[in-house]
Amino acid sequence: MPADSPTILATSGGYVPGRRTRVELGPLVRLAVELSGVDGRTPRLGYLGTANGDQAHAIAERSEAARVAGFELNPLRLFTMPNVDDVEGYLLEQDVVWVDGGSVANLLAVWRVHGLDAIFRRVWEAGVVLAGVSAGSICWHTSGTTDSFGPELRAVQDGLGLLPYGNGVHYDSEDRRRPTVHRLVASGELGLTYCTDDGVGLVYRGTDLMEAVTERRGKGAYVVARGADGEAVEERIEPRVLPGA
Repeated sequence: MPADSPTILATSGGYVPGRRTRVELGPLVRLAVELSGVDGRTPRLGYLGTANGDQAHAIAERSEAARVAGFELNPLRLFTMPNVDDVEGYLLEQDVVWVDGGSVANLLAVWRVHGLDAIFRRVWEAGVVLAGVSAGSICWHTSGTTDSFGPELRAVQDGLGLLPYGNGVHYDSEDRRRPTVHRLVASGELGLTYCTDDGVGLVYRGTDLMEAVTERRGKGAYVVARGADGEAVEERIEPRVLPGA
């Protein structure tokens, strides 16, 4: 069942410690499913671990977490070859596509080799909710900050651009994230940039930011813009606390 309009949930979270498993799917993933409007059947959650190289142990762990949540997890693997004949058709069958973290630069390169840059626009426009954490947040935007190239954070400029903004993740937990975003916005390398503390997500309908949400109390979202004097100006966006937080 497609969402009412093209929807993206871009996050710095989604996983919480499990009671009987190492991790469980947290309130942010549950919100992504809610946004899809699925009702009366088991939600179908497409999963892409491209950014971490489609590691088997990560897929197994996420599958177990989905089972605990009552969701059907359907991994799309691209290493060493796609695991399905029709990638676009497979993604269109999902209620939500969740993209995991890792190297956003490698993710974008591999996706383009397989035509996923064009496919994801059609999947998004068809009403499948696109969501993810870290690399799985930055990828939907035009640009962001990444350690894909080494320990020093750099700008990544070739995001899919479904959302015409920059994106900053792990804003509170990695001490170089905030100053790097500020520097890149001030220099013009990043445009208007939305950022999330760990546990926080951004809900977009079409290309409009509708709200910030959090599965961790006290965390925040932020928008960073270039001021008239050429300096970066940051404003906090207070997130709505999700049930179960």
